[in-house]
Formats: sequence, C-alpha cells, structure tokens
Amino acid sequence: MKRRLALALTALLVSAACSSPSSGTSAPEADERTRTIRPVDGCGTGSWTDPADLAPDRSPARCRPGSPPARRLPEPRKLTIATGTLGAEYVAPLRVALDKGEFEKEGLDVTLKVLPTPEALPLLAKGEVDALWAAPEAAVMNGIRGGFTIRWVAGNFSPGPKSKSGLWVRLKDGETATSVRMADRRLGTMIGKGSVIAYPMEQALEQHGGGLDRIRYQQLGSADVLTALRNGGVDSAWLLDPVWRRVDGEPGYAFLGGQPAGEPLGGMLYGPSLLNDDVDAGVALLRAYIRTVNTYFAADYKKKESYVTYLANLLKTDPAILRSTPSLRMDWEIRRGTTDRLQAAYRAQGVAEGHSFPESRTVTRSLYEEAVGHRR
Repeated sequence: MKRRLALALTALLVSAACSSPSSGTSAPEADERTRTIRPVDGCGTGSWTDPADLAPDRSPARCRPGSPPARRLPEPRKLTIATGTLGAEYVAPLRVALDKGEFEKEGLDVTLKVLPTPEALPLLAKGEVDALWAAPEAAVMNGIRGGFTIRWVAGNFSPGPKSKSGLWVRLKDGETATSVRMADRRLGTMIGKGSVIAYPMEQALEQHGGGLDRIRYQQLGSADVLTALRNGGVDSAWLLDPVWRRVDGEPGYAFLGGQPAGEPLGGMLYGPSLLNDDVDAGVALLRAYIRTVNTYFAADYKKKESYVTYLANLLKTDPAILRSTPSLRMDWEIRRGTTDRLQAAYRAQGVAEGHSFPESRTVTRSLYEEAVGHRR
C-alpha cells in the first residue's frame, strides 16, 4: 500500500513538473559560480568547515554574533517559506529571525506558511512559494527526478551529544542494549517511509541484525507511538524530542541510535525563484538565517532561563518541555554525501527507483558560502 502511495506521489510530481515552465534539468544560476565572493566582516576561517568532515565532534561553522552583517537589497522583496510546523524547536531560528527583524534588515518581507512537504513541493517548483524549511525526503528526490529545479541550500541542526531522539526498542527476556535482534520486529513511527530518518534508522538497524527491508512498519499518530511501544502494539519506535525522555532510564527499554552527530538532515530548500530569478534575495535570506544562528543559537542556548522562556512563548510550548531536552546544534552547512546516503536508504525502503542523483543535482552550497565570504 505504502509503495503504491509513493509511486502515486511520484506520478503527481512528474505531472506537475511537466506542466511547470519553471522546471527543468539545467543547472540553476546559483550553481554557475559567476558571482563575486567578498570577505565578510565577522566571518573568518571558522565560518566554514570542510564538507567531507563527518566527525561526530565536529564544531559547526560560526561567525561572530551579529555576523554576517546585513546588506539590504536595493528593492524590498516578499518571500514565502513553507514549513510543516511553526512549533517545533528546529524552526526556532526562522521564528527568532522574524521576531528580531533579521529578515527585515535585508529588505525581506518573509511569511512562514504551514504546508506539508508533498503539498509545498509543486508550489516551490512553480515559484508560488520561494523556499521550503524541510528535508530532502524521498518526495523531494522524486520531484527532482520529475524535472523540478529544487536544491537543498542550507542545513538546520544535528543533535546534541546527550540527545536520545531516535530508535528505541522494548527488550525481550535475556536481551540487552548490545544484544538486540531487530529483524522481523514491528517498528512504530509517525513519519513512515520516505523520511530522512530512513538513513539513521538503517545504520541503527544494521548494527542489530536488522535492515530497512527486514522490519515491519506501522505508521501511528504522534500521540500513539509511545503508547504502542509501552503496551506491546509495536516492538520498537522512533521517538522524537521530548517523547524519548518518558522511557529514558526505565528498565526494559534501550536506545539503539539516532541522527548522526554533526550531520544535518534537513534545512532550507530553494526553488527556481531564488535559484534563478533572484539569487541576491536567496543569499540575503541565508545571510539573515546564518546571522540569527550566530547571534542567538551559537552554543548551548538553553543555559539561560530567560531565553528558554522567550523561545517557549515564541513556539507556543511549555518551557518545562523545551528545557527537558538538550539544545540542538544549529548548523547551516551541508555535509558531503548526505543525499547519497539518503537516496540509498530510500531505495532500500522501496520508495525510490532508478539511479541516485549526484550532489550537483540535489545540493547547492554556494549561497551560504557567499553569505559568509568563503571562496572555494
């Protein structure tokens, strides 16, 4: 059933791409490397890291607080960013940038619009929304396969070292966290197949005698995943922040692994309006986002109680819930090979077909590099 739904979504995306004058397979203007890169005040050698560095303890790129400084566009520009939610912690940099006027400093009038990724993708490809705050999921790759001009242009976060958001299992008699056999177990997840969690989930499963093609999936509502794990409805579950705190330390449960440390799996995706039609605005948007990270999320932003209260009010969540999980490591950079690993996981799940796209078809780093003044 899920395979048929995935193929139907692919057909829809291909159809939309064929009818869109903005779609195509040619390289976007943002990838042409014809733009002038200037040094940026406050952004030195630490404002860029080697994309090939996958070390779990890699320090994310940083400029000084307040950097890179704003460079207001000659003409104001209205931009719409689609996002699946306004309340999740990983959306906080966008909410803070709006609240603190960081987009406005660049001459950008930004609107955040709540849209699920499958609904947002055709609009992104046609330029009806300018950017998508999401992840390069299977639907995105299938859209690119159908001819959409879409690129992943900036990362969002990787988990803190104390985070246990990820794959949890209910131990059977005689099992321990190091001796769990995952093959043929039922996995509860609210995201289902085709999500970027396929990649870290595959890594965790393979360490415990399983694999994406050797488990049984059960898609559940967000409120039902933990309940099903506890009452035996599923054997394992992918638990997100802050749900995993409910089983952490309890006997009979074990954490098997989560998102790789130091490797963002989502962030900002651009369509043709910012990749081709107005690259200056595309750079300005990332400049405001990066400045927000450097100013308000540079390190452990939950150390200051007043800031936790501010974020909780902005995200409309309980401060105690926000405080209960470690700070995310906000990170605008994209690691080398991430989309290769994601596509391999999607094929293993049966939600993607054909050859994998090279990074030249899925990723554009040049815009955030320009924002911090990095020359390749």
